[in-house]
Amino acid sequence: MASSPFLNEVRTSIRVRGMSIRTEKTYIYWIRFFIRYNHCRHPTEMGAAEVVGFLGHLATERNVAVNTQRIALNALAYLYNQFLKQPLGDLEFKHASKPQRLPEVLMAAEVASILKEMSGRDKLIFSLLTVLAFELLSVCA
Repeated sequence: MASSPFLNEVRTSIRVRGMSIRTEKTYIYWIRFFIRYNHCRHPTEMGAAEVVGFLGHLATERNVAVNTQRIALNALAYLYNQFLKQPLGDLEFKHASKPQRLPEVLMAAEVASILKEMSGRDKLIFSLLTVLAFELLSVCA
């Protein structure tokens, strides 16, 4: 796939610095995504405001995980701070956050009704696991 001369220069810069091929591919992906998000404007024409807008878009519109947003930030920080030598400074942006999901737990009566329907080896295995789980819960409580 043909790439832009600009992205080829960034790629060469990453390789010269001895970064891993995985880092190179990831950074190029996020830099390309950032450029496309900003209607194919050259990064030298943009700055901190566009980076903050892009990171906010990832958090609010794309609902990415915190680590995904951090990877995109690292790619853009490399682009501006190391490659273009245009430090971004402190960025004030909305950090991505996904609500924590609580695990679903069966009540003791529900476990008993499931075990009642089982037989043989499977019932023995699940009975032992159930006893072990209840023991662990009582120790942790």
